[in-house]
Amino acid sequence: MTSDAYRPSPLAQVDSEATEDRWTLVFTRDLRHPPEKVWAALTEPEQLAAWAPYTADRDLSKAGDATLTMIDDENSQDLAAEVVRVEPPTLLEYTLGTDLLRWELAATDTGSRLTLRHTVKDRDWLPKVAAGWHICLDVAEKLLDGRPIPPIRGAAAVKFGWSELNDQYARKFGIPNTGLPEHLEGGDKAS
Repeated sequence: MTSDAYRPSPLAQVDSEATEDRWTLVFTRDLRHPPEKVWAALTEPEQLAAWAPYTADRDLSKAGDATLTMIDDENSQDLAAEVVRVEPPTLLEYTLGTDLLRWELAATDTGSRLTLRHTVKDRDWLPKVAAGWHICLDVAEKLLDGRPIPPIRGAAAVKFGWSELNDQYARKFGIPNTGLPEHLEGGDKAS
């Protein structure tokens, strides 16, 4: 299957939490798969490479240092990461550069409830991050369903509804839409 037929799913449940100088996106989504299967997609490098905006140099199911390589078309950037908390298959927490990601999984009658808490420096990033994770988790769900499509990340995400999702999430948060992140502004702006 190709990503050409991809269309974003309905908006996820989102919220935000503020601390002294940081903001946390709380992104909740129900998945049709048990926590153990979702856990593997969150931690195994081969599965991460198939849906996430980065690859990992090792399995993330053990605490310690790691390198996550952000991918944007042919460009990549290595970021130091540290897996700080691991409770398989319900909790995974790691740093990604200056961000903190906390993945929580709870079993439901129909699969899993995934809650991602992604902490960033600026409030303006909340809708951008929500739009990016929205697309990535759509791709992850297709992978888990056994109907994988190629990963949609970086500037390529703009072609698959990122701008519209960013706008919709900005409205949900009551934040002005500040458009593309600086590192993507020189890329393809088609929507």
